[in-house]
Amino acid sequence: MDALDLLLNRRSVAKLEAPAPEGKVLENIIQAGLRAPDHGGLTPWRFVIAQGEGLRTLSDILLKAVVAENSDEATRDKVKHAPFRAPMVITVIAKVTPHEKVPAFEQHLSAGCAVQAMQMAAVAQGFQGIWRSGKWMFHPQVRQAFDVHGDDEIVGFLYLGTQITEPMKAPRRELSQFVEYL
Repeated sequence: MDALDLLLNRRSVAKLEAPAPEGKVLENIIQAGLRAPDHGGLTPWRFVIAQGEGLRTLSDILLKAVVAENSDEATRDKVKHAPFRAPMVITVIAKVTPHEKVPAFEQHLSAGCAVQAMQMAAVAQGFQGIWRSGKWMFHPQVRQAFDVHGDDEIVGFLYLGTQITEPMKAPRRELSQFVEYL
């Protein structure tokens, strides 16, 4: 797949099924994430892969946070089933290293770039994905379960698998609405 075509037509796909990436394909996805911009060479990322029983563990982690918030039954049900929307979920964590020239914010952005690179590597190899977030990734119980402390942050959950439906066409946007020149 042509890199420019991939970037210009990027669309997330929410409905995914098995198989998930594995072997060399999964290794390529992780390696793409490790190539994200990294000022200072701090490697401010950590990836936690859930598949099979790991999806059930992720579901349990999220459900504990929902229960702690006394959320309604509909929210509990939605969160409980969320990890099973794909055969693999990679939790991407910004692992912040205190540094005088590289603030935590920049390290968070770097981890976000890792998610984007991993999603694009999956698509380039014939898989699909969607980057999901939500308030639960900031919940103290979820942070604790993923050993997230201090300035560290979960930057997202990358759902990966095989697409069931065709993604919608990427909208063409008028550049003049987003671009200014000095």
